[in-house]
Amino acid sequence: MKWTRSLSWVLCPEGLTENEMKQLAKSEKVAIYASNVANLVLFAAKVYASVQSRSMAVIASTLDSLLDLLSGFILWFTDYAMKKQNPHQYPIGKQRMQPVGIVVFASVMATLGLQILFESGRQLLTKAQPDRDPTKQKWMIGIMVSATVVKFVLMVYCRRFKNEIVRAYAQDHLFDVITNCVGLAAAVLAIRFYWWLDPVGAIFIALYTISNWAGTVMENVWSLIGRTAPPEFLAKLTYLIWNHHEEIKQIDTVRAYTFGNHYFVEADIVLPEDMALGRAHNIGETLQEKLEQLSKVERAFVHIDFEYSHKPEHKPKRAS
Repeated sequence: MKWTRSLSWVLCPEGLTENEMKQLAKSEKVAIYASNVANLVLFAAKVYASVQSRSMAVIASTLDSLLDLLSGFILWFTDYAMKKQNPHQYPIGKQRMQPVGIVVFASVMATLGLQILFESGRQLLTKAQPDRDPTKQKWMIGIMVSATVVKFVLMVYCRRFKNEIVRAYAQDHLFDVITNCVGLAAAVLAIRFYWWLDPVGAIFIALYTISNWAGTVMENVWSLIGRTAPPEFLAKLTYLIWNHHEEIKQIDTVRAYTFGNHYFVEADIVLPEDMALGRAHNIGETLQEKLEQLSKVERAFVHIDFEYSHKPEHKPKRAS
């Protein structure tokens, strides 16, 4: 009974009922669907505003919207691909497809951000001022204001949830609000006061976008190279393992390291030397299944031993 309460606390920290969990999942799907539709519609509108206004700041803001749109598509595609399992070609699954896709995508998009920087710098150096139509400028202002308002509403709505994906959308909406405001302010000030404020605003937006995506790339790189889990998660694993069965005499090793978006867990436990093989196997197998119920664990490996004074079973290979 003690273990049941502990496991439910780990899996459902909010203590929601099954109906509440279903309703929450439905609301999260609505938030994701609304975000994707808004990203698509607003991107098309901002492309039109960019073409009509020829403002570098608006173009840079549109590039940021393109990043959000394509990143959402990559997340959807990789999630779909990971669900289509092929144990013969991919015996341990395709969990690394998502971070690999994000790294490749961000590398390509970084070149577009650099192009914005170069073009804005060229305009500043050559003092090139694009022709502007007052009527088209009004359309641009209306579109950018509408996009900012929609993104702000979506940001507030998505922040109500604790789901990591929905909160990621909320963060993207916040970035869009910032870039939209900067782009709109730069474009309007360039029309009313100094023309060079437009390329300067574009440079700020491009640098802001590149820096944010650089952080995203680094997070996904860390997830690919097998970085250790935080101490709190290791402590939680140790607690679950120690309370799994009364016959566990000692915990020799507990490891958890990134494998894509989730963790691989390795646990070495010590059981009595005279315990029957079948009983020891059942303890290890049920512990493995219990660990793999955790939402952050992709796969768990449990090694059973009867003493703990031996040398490590695996030695890392040194690079030649």
